[in-house]
Amino acid sequence: MAGIEYMRGFGNEFSSEDPRCPGSLPEGQNSPQVCPYGLYAEQLSGSAFTCPRPANKRSWLYRILPSVKHKPFTLVPCGDLTENWDEVEPDPNQMRWLPFTVPKSTDKKVDFVAGLHTICGAGNSKSRNGIAVHMYTCNTSMADRCFNNSDGDFLIVPQQGEILVTTEFGKMMVEPNEICVIQQGMRFSVDVFGETRGYILEVYGAHFELPDLGPIGANGLANPRDFLYPVAWYEDRKVPTGYTVINKYQGKLFACQQDFSPFNVVAWHGNYAPYKYNLKNFMVINCVAFDHADPSIFTVLTAKSTKPGVAVADFVIFPPRWGVADHTFRPPYYHRNCMSEFMGLIEGHYEAKEEGFLPGGASLHSIMTPHGPDADCFEKNCTAELQPERVAEETMAFMFESSFSMAVTKWGLQTCQKLDKTYHQCWEPLRSHFNPNWKPSKK
Repeated sequence: MAGIEYMRGFGNEFSSEDPRCPGSLPEGQNSPQVCPYGLYAEQLSGSAFTCPRPANKRSWLYRILPSVKHKPFTLVPCGDLTENWDEVEPDPNQMRWLPFTVPKSTDKKVDFVAGLHTICGAGNSKSRNGIAVHMYTCNTSMADRCFNNSDGDFLIVPQQGEILVTTEFGKMMVEPNEICVIQQGMRFSVDVFGETRGYILEVYGAHFELPDLGPIGANGLANPRDFLYPVAWYEDRKVPTGYTVINKYQGKLFACQQDFSPFNVVAWHGNYAPYKYNLKNFMVINCVAFDHADPSIFTVLTAKSTKPGVAVADFVIFPPRWGVADHTFRPPYYHRNCMSEFMGLIEGHYEAKEEGFLPGGASLHSIMTPHGPDADCFEKNCTAELQPERVAEETMAFMFESSFSMAVTKWGLQTCQKLDKTYHQCWEPLRSHFNPNWKPSKK
């Protein structure tokens, strides 16, 4: 959208003022006795005060009225948003969903919050340790209401339709093939421009960060300079009929009323803010000799657990790239994993399953559940003449990978009516190629 500006750099210390109020950031201190323009100073902490500096997250917001000015919160219906992982019995089978239905605006007006549906997850927001995967399907903008997640961070992956995200820190326009992260406690509202669909990865108790590069070196994968942060923007708007703040707290939804817009932050500074990233900026690392590298080389962001090298969740993409490996089965290998793998497709055709796995759909391969290329993919790639080739052209698939053993919700298994119960059949044509009389070829 024309007119929206951003600041660059993952996790930087930012300072931003709405240009309508120059000098609105206090100089030399965070909480002066009287703030410029008669503003209130409010700190938003994303980590404990005593966290080591590299992990310490906080921002100072200078606002027309503080966020504490509101009526009491009351419990409201959650719809299909849940943290109940025991609704149905566990199911270790491979799962695939056809594209999730987007409600028609002619049938019913559904905004971002009303259109949240939990597919799977594990852990507990009360203990600050866990993960949830949601879909959002909506057709109308949020009017005089905003959302606040007290449980964790949202990583939002638009698949159909762009979204305009208004936050306390400013505005972001996020399109398919981009992502945005709204961190814990940040109030935001979503405007849409038609029938809209996307995926959400929620993590409790950890924030997303860039993965360590190790021997890759100083550069590569998602480069810090490509992450964009909003600049300060405010509205001084009274809402006599009531503005609704919806708070996700301990897996439930609560709502309160206030008579003014919460997007009244004139200036802010700090390192705790929402951000966006264009997936096309990802610098792909891939095999250039032989064998199929592990998908961890495609990690954009990771939310680390307390165990070194193990993630609460990784966000991994499979972008367009070159395939050049010699004497190698180039598609993904057959696999049983100690991690859960939830996949979605933004556009195009995923290389290991060109049929059935569709944009706006999803798949889940649970811990130690076997998965891999379908029969057609295997036969085709065992006999293919290996030449340098473009892989995943005009395609963007992604994976939410987690060390948690995720449970599927009743909505995911039954209510959505999109579970493809024929998924297992894509492997049934696999046949034995075993030849006990095989001999190595003479060189």
